[in-house]
Formats: sequence, structure tokens, C-alpha cells
Amino acid sequence: MRRRVVICSATGALVAAVLVVPGAAADPVPADPVPADPVPAATSTLAKSVVGVSAPVDHGATATWVVGYDNNGTGIGSATITDAVGAGQSHVTGSLDVPPGWTPSWSADGSTFQAAEPASGVVAVRAENPVAAPGGTSLSGLLTPPVQASTTATGGDGFTPLLHRTPTGALQSWNIYHHAAPTVPKVVCIDLASGQPCAGGPWPKPLNTAVGPLGSGATGDISSPMAHQYFRDPAVPSQVLYTAATTSSVGVGCLDLAAAANCGYWPLATPGGISGANNTAGFVEVGGNLYGLAGSGAVLCWNVATRAACPGQPYAPIVPPSGDQPGNPWFYGAMTVVAGKVFASSSRPNTGSQAAMGCFDPTTDSACAGWASPRPIGAPGNYTYNAYTAYSTTGAQVGACSTTTGSSPGVTTCYALDGSVLPAPSSAVGLPAGVIAFNPEVITDPDGHVRSYLAIWGGPYAGAAICHDWTTASACAGLPDPITHPTVNGGVTRDYGYTYDVPTGCMIGLGDAGVLFSMDPLTGASPCVRSGGQVSLTPGDFYCDGASGHVQGYGSARLVGVTPGNVDFGASRVTVVDQDGTTVATPGFAPDGTVDLSGVSPTAHPTISVTTTLVLNNGADFGGGNQPRLVVDFTGDPPQVCFRTTIATDCAVADVSNTATGTDTTGAFTSNTVTVPVAPGPACQPVVTVDKEICASKTASHCGPNGSGPWAKKAAVGTLGLLNATAYWRITVTNQGPVAITDARVVDYVEPSCETAAGTFTLQPGETKRFYCSTYALLTLFPLTNEAKASYTPRNSPAGTPPSYSAWSSATACSLLCLLG
Repeated sequence: MRRRVVICSATGALVAAVLVVPGAAADPVPADPVPADPVPAATSTLAKSVVGVSAPVDHGATATWVVGYDNNGTGIGSATITDAVGAGQSHVTGSLDVPPGWTPSWSADGSTFQAAEPASGVVAVRAENPVAAPGGTSLSGLLTPPVQASTTATGGDGFTPLLHRTPTGALQSWNIYHHAAPTVPKVVCIDLASGQPCAGGPWPKPLNTAVGPLGSGATGDISSPMAHQYFRDPAVPSQVLYTAATTSSVGVGCLDLAAAANCGYWPLATPGGISGANNTAGFVEVGGNLYGLAGSGAVLCWNVATRAACPGQPYAPIVPPSGDQPGNPWFYGAMTVVAGKVFASSSRPNTGSQAAMGCFDPTTDSACAGWASPRPIGAPGNYTYNAYTAYSTTGAQVGACSTTTGSSPGVTTCYALDGSVLPAPSSAVGLPAGVIAFNPEVITDPDGHVRSYLAIWGGPYAGAAICHDWTTASACAGLPDPITHPTVNGGVTRDYGYTYDVPTGCMIGLGDAGVLFSMDPLTGASPCVRSGGQVSLTPGDFYCDGASGHVQGYGSARLVGVTPGNVDFGASRVTVVDQDGTTVATPGFAPDGTVDLSGVSPTAHPTISVTTTLVLNNGADFGGGNQPRLVVDFTGDPPQVCFRTTIATDCAVADVSNTATGTDTTGAFTSNTVTVPVAPGPACQPVVTVDKEICASKTASHCGPNGSGPWAKKAAVGTLGLLNATAYWRITVTNQGPVAITDARVVDYVEPSCETAAGTFTLQPGETKRFYCSTYALLTLFPLTNEAKASYTPRNSPAGTPPSYSAWSSATACSLLCLLG
């Protein structure tokens, strides 16, 4: 039998022992667990510093306050950093700088913070990050869930989707109703994760020529064309440039998806006398110019960089008119670019006329060589909504096609650059009568094949896609022809078009039925069971102190909230591009879903964009409140929050200081306090006075500290004896302001004891100090006059500043000769 006893050692420690009792049954003894001391979680820290000034700082100077944030948490969570503007300084408007992923805010009362910076009176600043990660040197974005069909109304004439990712990574689909009158609300935003309208409704909203937030109700003044063609400005990807018309002109409209705002309208031509006619087609881009078509068939041109019409435009017509008649004010046709040339189609429904195609050469601002006259397309009486690029089996752009519709079976006609006839894509040949087709979405599949996906409906189709593989010159392998969508709204989609989402590898479709849906371009399935995310990371943007050497290297990309078994990593891919759009790496996934980025140089590639396209085995990780994320990080110093302040010119400000506070998943924490002395400067020099007096009493006890004196500038006759002459002095030094003095001394060349009595001292503004000393001399037959002054340095004077001096002050000890005099 074993017994466990506890023995107290001489030091008071507890010692465990096991006693074995002879003859007793041996009981099994479980090992008693020794509880480990809990290891407290490390609290995050803030490190405060100031840059841009050297101490002491001048009145009126500008200081940059920097706080470095070291996140010591163990998971993603909310973090807040608050920095109060210290006394004696004012916030510099527009100076708050926060790391990527953080949101700035400002306060005029120290407690209530707002997203818009006040014009003045800021007393505190704040930075917040709802998804701050350990270390702080990372950015994350939401992974897009498989997009389910959305029954939320996007407008029966919503046309094609405009995809936009918010800074958090949420994927939105915007659309603009086509052939809608000016006042009609026509802009809709849908959150694809939920299938619900975006915040900021009600939707749809109107389009307006005036710059500013989208309004509401029937208050628009821009109408939309029959077949939208959009251009995304590479300099501002959230801005969409679109063909637009007012009651007095046709031109370029601008919609900012990030700001949910109108961003301008630029007229290019008058509408030919048709009030409110949406008689435009386009836009397509060549060499930084956007090209469109007026109702007359004339070519419109607008420069993206200058936001101005091209010289000499509109150029001569290249196609017959369309949308130029009061009874039919819509342009039926479209545009495409082929090897730098602009091709366009034009038609007039219900007139029996022949649709046509033309070619415009941007280098000559005229019709292409061999295209003095437009070429006929389709069957007589048919009309078209499209014009699209034809490719060779090597992927080269070789010509343009248009698929027409009408009472006759659809005919697809193609022409080469020189105007010769090209074979039509087999997938789009011989469509039944009544089938309408729209401009395709073009992608390059994982095998490098160029594919065009044409949206069709009408005739026997309630909505479908035709996929043509230009590389094989045949219908796309592995896909039905056409691709219908039976799982979406019962198959009734009436497709207008698709937009390819690179991160997910899915197509988002929209049609006349007003239902958003996703389609896998490789299988045709709806929904598209894929996910993806995209994060752009510029490590240098995490620092604002102006110093170099903060960044050591890129780290990794990783999936957070994703079960590795739910992803087919072998079929998934990662692409890393740099600030120039150059692909710098295509690393693979590790089994745990991480990606090593350490081989990418932050010096050669100061900005990278990491795109992950995930092929899912299932979508179990999405929904139920779980929001999987893509996180991309780098190795470097803690990120920084900075702001600037102006030091007050008030002479009473002798120093300024700053302290920051923060909270995150580890709790609350406070930075060190940084105090910076303020140099007095020429306008803030102290005024120091000295008063030298002599004791007029013959009693020595009256002449020391707190003595009754009296004190005078000249001692009375007889105060000093003939043989034992002792003069008692009092020196009063006063600082009349406005700044303190340091290293102050009394200067007395006659009586060194007065200098010794004072020693070295400081005086605050308004402060006075007194010092007492005496002079002993024999046979003082003559008057004894003594003078003193003060030597001092204004507080916070720069190193090496020579001392300043007060005026001299004197007092006289009177002897016998005073009487004789």
C-alpha cells in the first residue's frame, strides 16, 4: 500500500513523497497532475515617437506623431487605436495616416468620433480595424461564397452585371437598366453573398449628370442605350464609363461603384433633333481613347486621361444610321476591337433594311483600309445587338462577327481585317428564328483555349449560353450546346450577358428575367461551386514615419475559416502579380491551405496582388455566420498610425506631449508618453530683473533671510563703523515671464560670496528668489558700492545657446566720508 504525504521543507516549499508500507496491498497510484502556472496572454503594445522635428521644437513648428502597433493576439479580431491631440498643439487637417485595412475617424469633443474629418477643432483621432490579425502586417479579404441564384429583382432590363469587390472583399453585382428614359431609376446593387440588395437603398437609383451620391426616385437626367458596353478605368477600377444620353446630347457617363455616386458626364454630340433618344453604341477602348457611335453612324471619341473629347470628333460615319428615327430611337448594334481597329454593327429593326458592319482606324481617324463602305451582315430584314471579335486557332484577333435575329433564322456573318469574309463560328451558325444574341464574354480557359460565351434567348430558348472554342474552332468541349440553366428560376433567365470573376473562376449572369445567377464556365453548372479572393498588399503603406528598412520580406497567403478537405487544392490555383500587372509567381497550395510567398522580393515588387481561385468539393464552409477569408502577410516592423500637429505660438507652451491608447482581443493598452520641449524663440524671451539692496540696520540679525531690515539702495550714514565695516546685501531676482529660465546665476564681481549664495537656480514665469550675502572690510573710510546682475538661459534653449544677462543693479554702503561729502 502506498501513501502520499506532503512534507513542508525548511524553506516552506511543499515536497511530495510516496511511502511504501510493508505487507500492505499495493494500490495503483494515478499520477497526480501538477497544474502548470497559467501563461498570461501577451497584451498588444503601442510604441510612441515623434518625427520631423528636433528637440527643442520651435513655436509654430509641425510635428509628426507616430504610434507603432504590435498585435500580440492569437486570432483575427477588432482593434482600435485612439490618439488625443495634446495640449499646446492643434491637429493639421488631412494629416491622419492609417495602415491599409484600417478606417480613420476624427473627434471634435474627445469622445464622439465621425467618419468625415471636421474642417477644424479636431482634438482626437482614431484608427479601427474590424479584422486585425496577429502581428498587424497583413491584409485580408472575404472569400466569395458560391453565388446562388438571386430572386431579388435587379430589373427586368438589368442587362449585364458590373462586378465590384469592396475593401473587405465582399463581391457586389451592379447593373444599369437598358433602353430606359432619363428620369427612370436604373442603377441596382446586389450583394452576391446574400443575394440581397446592397446597403444604402432603396434600389434602383437614378443616373445624373451632376457629380455626387446616387439619389432616389424618378429624378434622373441620363437615359441608357439599347446594348450597354462599359469601360473600367484602370486608374480608378471602381469607376465605370458608359454610353449615355440627355435630352440635349449624347456622351460619356461615369458611375463610381465604390462611392455609389455619379462621377461626371461629358457631352460628345447632339442627338440629331430627337429628344431623349438613346442613339449611341459602344464604348470600346484603343490607345487610351473610348470610341462609340452616334445615331448617324458617326464615330464618337473621348480621351480617358484628359476627360475630354478627341480633337475633330465626331468622325465620319462608318455604318448606316440607327436609332435616328422618332419612332425607334434606340441604336441596334455594338462595337468590338480587333488588333487595334474598331469594328461596329448597325441595324434598323422592322424596316426591311440590311444590317451592316464597318471598320474604323484610330490611327487615321477614318474608315479602315478596304472598308470605304460598310459590309452587309445577316439576312435582309434581320437586326443585331452585337459585334464581337473572331480569333484564329492560335488566339490571334483576326476579324469581327455579328449574329443577327429576326423572322428569318439567325445568321452569323464574319469579316477579316481586310474586309474579306471569314468563316462563321460553327457554334453560332443557324440559330432558329426569333433567337436574339448579345455580345459574348471572352475568357482563356485553364488549357489556354480562347472561349466566347454568347448570351441568347427567344425562339425556343428561355435563356441559354453558346460557348465557342476558337482554339479548336468548335463548340466548347465538356459543355452542352447550348448551355441552359434549369436550376435558375425554372430555366427562365432570358440571358443578356455574363461577367467573368477572375478570383472565383465563375461567370455571373443576368438577363431579362431579372435574376442573377452564377455559371461554371467549364461545366455549365449553376450555381458555380467555386470560391476565390483577391488581396492587394503594399507593405510600404503600413508605415508613415518616412523611414526606410521597415519591410523585410513577403510571408504567406493563407485561407482562414476553410476546412482543407472541402477544397480541391490540386485543381485550385494562386496567381501573384505586381504593381505593373506582371505575373511574378504561381505558387501552389500546401495541404493546409497556405501559400509560401517568401520568394517574392518586396524591393523588386513593392506591391503584389494575390488571387486565389478555389475549386470546392462542397460549400460547407460558407454560411451560418462563417465568413472564410484570404489573408496575405509580410515580415516587417509593427504598422504605424501617424498624424501631424502644429505647435502653438503661445509663449506659455513650454513643451508638448502625446500618448496613445488602444484595445484589441488582448485587452486595453497604453503607449509610452513622448514629451518634446518647445524652444522659446525670439518672440518668447524672458524678462529678468535684479534688485541689489543693502541692509540699513546696525543689528546683524535684522540683515539675514527673513530679517526686518530695513533694506535700501544706500545705507544710512553711520551704519558702517570706522574699523569694523560689514555690509549686508540682499539680491532679488524676478522672472517677469513669459517663459522659465534655467541655469541662472548671480554675477557679482566685487563680492564672490553673493555668487556663492545664489548658486545655480531656475525661475518660472512670475517667480522671485532672494539671496543674502555680506562684505567685511577694515578702515572703510570710503563709500562701498556693489552691483549685481543675473546670468540665465531661457528654458528649452537649443544646445550651445549663450547665456543672457539682466541689467546691473547696485547698492551703496555709506562710510564716514559719506558724511563729509
